[in-house]
Amino acid sequence: MAALDWQGWLTIAVVVATLGLLLWERFTPDKVLAGAALVLMGTGVLAPTQALAGFWNPGVLTVAVLFVLVAALKSTGAIRWIGDWVLGRPRGAFAAQARLVGIASPLSAFINNTPIVAMLTSAIEHWSRRSGIAPSRLLLPMNYATILGGMCTLLGTSTNLIVAGLVHQHGGMPALRMFDPLAVGAVAAVAGGAYLLTLGRWLLPERRSALQQAADTREYVVEMLVEAAGPVAGISIGQARLRRLAGSFLVELVRDGDVHVAVAPEVRLQGGDRLVFVGVTDAVRELRRLPGLRPATEQLFKIDDAGGQRTLVEVVLSPYSPAVGKTLVESAFRSRYNAAVIAVARRGERLRVKPGDAVLQAGDTLLVETDAGFLRRHGGGADFLMASEIDGAARVHRPRALTVLALVGAMILANTVFGIDILLSAVAAAVLALLAGCVRLAELRRSLDLRLIVVIACSFALGAALERSGVAALVAAQLMAWAGADPFWTLVLVYVAAVAFTELVTNNAAAVLMFPIAVAAATQLGVQPMPFVIAIMMGASAGFITPIGYQTNLMVYGPGGYRFTDYVRVGLPLSLVVGVAVLWAIPRFWAF
Repeated sequence: MAALDWQGWLTIAVVVATLGLLLWERFTPDKVLAGAALVLMGTGVLAPTQALAGFWNPGVLTVAVLFVLVAALKSTGAIRWIGDWVLGRPRGAFAAQARLVGIASPLSAFINNTPIVAMLTSAIEHWSRRSGIAPSRLLLPMNYATILGGMCTLLGTSTNLIVAGLVHQHGGMPALRMFDPLAVGAVAAVAGGAYLLTLGRWLLPERRSALQQAADTREYVVEMLVEAAGPVAGISIGQARLRRLAGSFLVELVRDGDVHVAVAPEVRLQGGDRLVFVGVTDAVRELRRLPGLRPATEQLFKIDDAGGQRTLVEVVLSPYSPAVGKTLVESAFRSRYNAAVIAVARRGERLRVKPGDAVLQAGDTLLVETDAGFLRRHGGGADFLMASEIDGAARVHRPRALTVLALVGAMILANTVFGIDILLSAVAAAVLALLAGCVRLAELRRSLDLRLIVVIACSFALGAALERSGVAALVAAQLMAWAGADPFWTLVLVYVAAVAFTELVTNNAAAVLMFPIAVAAATQLGVQPMPFVIAIMMGASAGFITPIGYQTNLMVYGPGGYRFTDYVRVGLPLSLVVGVAVLWAIPRFWAF
């Protein structure tokens, strides 16, 4: 450590501070990584061109361009089409698990796993309600299968594209092609799939989803009628103080058979209005004390009936959501999204408090009542990891869906058969998708996750600082010392470190941080760097043990009713199985 100068020590301090802030989750990852890049640039550790080089890295640009194709797959209904086909009509839990693992895994090698998980989650929830089988028996195996499939190609996950971009930027190594990770990734996918369908399926919990937990609305939904001659008839909701109740809040107003959701405080009450309140179990006592309201003799509101004018949507909050860390009132959720929250579920349990009093967290599942345009406005945005309409009809535009699927196939063919650069083929496919009307510019703007691009691009600054300050070489030397300068055991340590970083921070940041260390280790050992590069690819995607280890883990967290311990119980053995498979396969396909 004495060999480091002030730049090396500053780099270590910035990396440690960055990891700490990411774990603290007080600030969004894009702000944390952008701040780290600015510090490194401002202190002179990196020149501006070095600190910002990630923004024009081919891997990052490819990830950005692929957002166009992902948006096209969503808007045309192609993903929903695929999701219904993958699930099919299984006769039982094991048949459904086998079908999901057997089809979703290879499918996610060619289509980014995030939209696949989103659409399959919706399909699984619908099927689970019909079959009576808990979605917790299906969602986690499906999610893990898509992660395993994504390891197999450059397109399967953004992590592989980022590593390919790092290889291109580093120089001295051959460019990675579409199927270069396939041999090792396939071994890991087969081993992981076998585990999921044997021991893993017995470790899965039997949990109810957020929707199933909210199905008995009698516990916390109260319906009141406005008396025609009462004191609240003719005054606004705000004047009647119906938005300031201690134990409940107004979800909807039904007038003359018309349902009005997320009603504004200026709306004036009329005799005969039916008001639906959601709150704690004894909220009816508070409501009965309000003059001019009386309990409805029959309850018409049903959580599991989303037909007619009522639109119920299930959303999972992303770490980027402006509502995270705030209550519904503080985040202005109702006015921002024109949606009223009916229930909040966290760690597999519905919160037994007034939804408006809960401080929201990333991964929380919210059941909201809203209008029919909610998914069009917010379904592709970064605020929600997933948004699906309860019992919403599948909307598939078959000609355009076939067009965008053909474009994705042509992009893969161009790269693998004709050797066209993946960025160029992705740009061509994206432009054609726009020209063919498969995605509109408004939908594209909602789907483009600029914050993710900032996270990835600014992570490159940390990697560059580790390499240029000598920290990467120093860490690599320490790993070699622990491994006795043996290439294989050094590879093991590199892989384990990549997995550990992935479980603690984002998978892309883990890849960028570990890449210079892995290359430095190979250089000091005098061996080929590609085995270590492949180890980074696999390890940075192997986030099975925690809900934050991989983005799709959070997507199924609430809908499956999972708890943190479920990921440890099912994911830890899977991580060990995949690790053994990867470390067995790498030396056999990539010689030192």
